[in-house]
Amino acid sequence: MSRFTRFAKHNSLTLTFGTGFLLTLAGQAVAGHADFNNQLITDGLHPIGFLPYLATSDFAVDVTENWQSEYLQFFLYVFGTVWLLQRGSPESKELGKAGVESDREQKVGDHADPTSPRWAADRGWRQTLYSRSLGLVMAVIFAWSWLAQSIAGVAAYNEEHLRQLQSPISWLQYLGSADFWSRTLQNWQSELLAVASMAILSVYLRQRGSPESKPAGAAHTSTGVEG
Repeated sequence: MSRFTRFAKHNSLTLTFGTGFLLTLAGQAVAGHADFNNQLITDGLHPIGFLPYLATSDFAVDVTENWQSEYLQFFLYVFGTVWLLQRGSPESKELGKAGVESDREQKVGDHADPTSPRWAADRGWRQTLYSRSLGLVMAVIFAWSWLAQSIAGVAAYNEEHLRQLQSPISWLQYLGSADFWSRTLQNWQSELLAVASMAILSVYLRQRGSPESKPAGAAHTSTGVEG
């Protein structure tokens, strides 16, 4: 097996979904460009090229509003599953194990083994930071993308209103607007529904061979067991 084949096989999950992301982003850009130009023509304005469209606030807000909702889901899920449990779900820890767990269970500090990451074996702030790094990074990306959405959103909102000869609004005014919260909440509710559905449906339904499912023959009450 060649080095490239081995790399592709060992990273196929990330490579497949990463490629899918790039393809769908490109498709969104093409469809969004056509829709944007149709709107310009309807308003009696000249259409713009594809590359200039990629620099517009309309494209930026459409992309970032999806990103922030996805990373909100991951951020809440990573932190929430520390303390919250769902009886019978492989998406939950075992009942009675809510919390950050002991150093021995987490293999940190004196309980780290030779294969543990260096910061996990360290003491003090490095261990504290590293042991929460996944949730913190998700939170930072969510905050960044939500900020980007709000900035791009107010620009797109004002551009549309200026075409209709209406006065622009400030960024703070936009944060309190129905347009901003409509965009935000329609994404949040779908992500929260998806997480809740996965948590409860995985109690009773199975997908053979998937780590997101319990083994096909596992009892409905089995909690924290992956197939």
